[in-house]
Amino acid sequence: MLLLNAPLRILVLCTGNSARSQMAEALFNSMGKGRIVAESAGSQPAGDVNPLAISTLIEHGLMWSRHPPRSLDGLEKQAWDFVITVCDNARESCPVFSARTATAHWGMRDPAEETGSDDKKRAAFNDAYVLLRRRIELMLALPIERLKRATREAKVRAIPGQK
Repeated sequence: MLLLNAPLRILVLCTGNSARSQMAEALFNSMGKGRIVAESAGSQPAGDVNPLAISTLIEHGLMWSRHPPRSLDGLEKQAWDFVITVCDNARESCPVFSARTATAHWGMRDPAEETGSDDKKRAAFNDAYVLLRRRIELMLALPIERLKRATREAKVRAIPGQK
């Protein structure tokens, strides 16, 4: 069981740590209201955070942590309550974390891969934001602090990908 007074530590992983994981980190930290401390990283960090990820967060009134994309190096040695991957590549290259760490894969399309017009690109980032927000809402509605690790993991893995 988790400590009741300690915030949940969540690590969100994707390949580049430039869009989905950065948005999820901001959402978890905002929506968690002290109940969550989230960070993000990438298996192959990009050079910069995608400007559309930043503008999407700002349009929705969220603060961005302003950290550049970072690697997984050393993060597997830290204590995490959850590690959530948001892309298939990160899931497959994810290091092994402590047996006490619950893991879940919330695979989703990379909005940075949208090749259409600027409006289509902005829409792809907004869709990613909405999907992440919905998944995080569902996770935060669970009595996570009172669940055993295996039950927490099963419940978070079962969160649907629909909007």
